[in-house]
Amino acid sequence: MTQQNGESPTPTRRAAIPGFRPVGESAPREPAAQETVLLPVNDLPASALQQPAHDRSQAILEATKQVAALLKRGDHLFALAGSVAAYAHGAGARLRHDVDFCVRREDTEAVTRTLAEAGLTVRTPPEDWLMKTTCLGQEVDIIFELAHRPVTTETLGRAEELAVDSVHMPVLAPTDLMRGLMEAFSEHYCDFGSALAVARALREKVHWEDVRRDCGDDPMPAAFFFLLERLNVIEPPKEER
Repeated sequence: MTQQNGESPTPTRRAAIPGFRPVGESAPREPAAQETVLLPVNDLPASALQQPAHDRSQAILEATKQVAALLKRGDHLFALAGSVAAYAHGAGARLRHDVDFCVRREDTEAVTRTLAEAGLTVRTPPEDWLMKTTCLGQEVDIIFELAHRPVTTETLGRAEELAVDSVHMPVLAPTDLMRGLMEAFSEHYCDFGSALAVARALREKVHWEDVRRDCGDDPMPAAFFFLLERLNVIEPPKEER
């Protein structure tokens, strides 16, 4: 649980999560031959950390793998979302922002406990639809709403198991990913550029009629659909062909 100031109290350590230890803590044993070890930041290969300031891709992927491994070992229901999910589905792009994971709201307390036991501090921002933590110097968002739409068991059940930089994890389905991007459009936030790159890369994997049914009547998504049609990324609705 988090305190009112947004910081988690220092957790009482219980049984350690195998293979994970915070920065500065010595390893208690040698790992088994087949065990995947989650390395603290000081033990990561130099190539993963020494990158140009404008390219944080590998550092973001390392943080993604660390947190996903913790959530898997905690047996939590979750899915990778955001730009790293688009990357996992084949939208090749330089990763510059944070990592997003989706969980159900009712699971947030258990997820917080798992991350805290691994040495990560979970923060509660003013927004009431996510939690935040930092792993390997990268921001990680734990989200329980996608564009004001609650993350549900059905949403997570549609996630696809994909390899993200060699670590397998559930990744938000392309249709849910695209729907979340478009439903987030508003008069105050309307980044068609980044969404267009994802739409081009995933156009064969997205059920566009489902996305159009859910958000196509709103002004900003409707404008984006018009752009996709004019650029021949997708076809117009059947009744307009």
